[in-house]
Amino acid sequence: MSETATAVPASGARRENAPRPPVSREKLRARRDARGAWGLLTPALIILGIMVGYPSVLMVIQSFTDYTVKNKVQGTLPNFIGFDNYIALFSESDFPAVLMRSLGLMVVLTALIITFGVLIAILMTRLSRAWRIVVSVGLLLAWAMPPLTATVVWGWIFDTQYGVVNWALNTITGTENWTNHSWLLNPWSFYFVLTIIVVWQGIPFVAFTTFAGLGQVPGEVLEAAALDGSTGWKRFWQVVFPYIRSILTVVLVLQIIWNLRIFTQVYALQSRGGLVSETNVLGTYLFRQGVGEFGSTAAIGVFMVILLLALSWGYVRTTLKEEEL
Repeated sequence: MSETATAVPASGARRENAPRPPVSREKLRARRDARGAWGLLTPALIILGIMVGYPSVLMVIQSFTDYTVKNKVQGTLPNFIGFDNYIALFSESDFPAVLMRSLGLMVVLTALIITFGVLIAILMTRLSRAWRIVVSVGLLLAWAMPPLTATVVWGWIFDTQYGVVNWALNTITGTENWTNHSWLLNPWSFYFVLTIIVVWQGIPFVAFTTFAGLGQVPGEVLEAAALDGSTGWKRFWQVVFPYIRSILTVVLVLQIIWNLRIFTQVYALQSRGGLVSETNVLGTYLFRQGVGEFGSTAAIGVFMVILLLALSWGYVRTTLKEEEL
C-alpha cells in the first residue's frame, strides 16, 4: 500500500516536469512579425482614432439632439430628441429632392467618366510613343488643375457676355440668338456645364489606372483571341476585362464616392449665377443648411456616411471574399 501510494505522486511529478514541445521557427517568426506589424500600425490607428473616430462618434451623438449655436455659446447641454432630426429631414425639408438629384447626377458622371476613361486608356495602347506622351501630358494638366480653378476657367468659357461658347454658337448659326445667353440660370444647362467640368477632371484618373491595368494583360492571350477571329468588343469583354475587373471595381467605387460628394464645382458655379434652390447637391445642401443647426446637419452627415457605405459594400464584401480564398 505504501509503495503504491508513493509511486503515484512520483509519476505525476514527472508528467508536470516533462519538457514542452519546442515552438517551431515559423510560429516564432509569425509572432514576431505580428508584434512588429501592430507596432507600426499603432501610431496610425491612434491618429485615425483622434481625427476620424472621435468626430464620427460625436456627429452620431449630436444627430440625436437639438444642439445649436445657442448651446455652444451658453455652454449648455442640448436635449435628446431621438430621431426627430431624421424625421424632419425627410418630411419637413427639400432633402429628398436634393438626394434624388445627387444620385442621378452621380450615375451620369460615373458612367461618363468610366466610359471615356477606359476608351482613352485603350486608345493609348494603340498610339505611338510620341502621341502617348502628348495625351498623357494633356491628361495630367487636366488632372493637376485644382477644381476651383477649373470651374473658374470653364465659367468664363460659358460666360454670358464674354464666353467663347456663345460666340462660337453665334458664328456657326449665323445669328445673334446666343448673345447674352446664360448657361447657369437654367438647372439643366447648369448641370450640363457641371458635367463637362467634373468629367473633364475625372477622366485622367480612370485613364491612367486602366492603362496601367491593361499593361498586365499577356500579349499572347490577345494574339490568340485575334487569331480565333474575336472582334474588338468580344476580345475586350471576354479576354481583357477579366484581367482588369478588380481595377475597374476599385475605380468604380471611388468614382461613386467622389461624384456623390462633389462640392467645390457646384458651389463655384452657384456663385456665378446658378439658382441655389434648384441646383443644390448633398455637399452644398449640407453646407447651406441652417447656420448653427448642428443637430440637423449632423443627421445629414450621418445619412451621407451610411449611404456611401451602402454603395461601397459590394466592393468591400468582394474584397473580403478574395482574402479568404
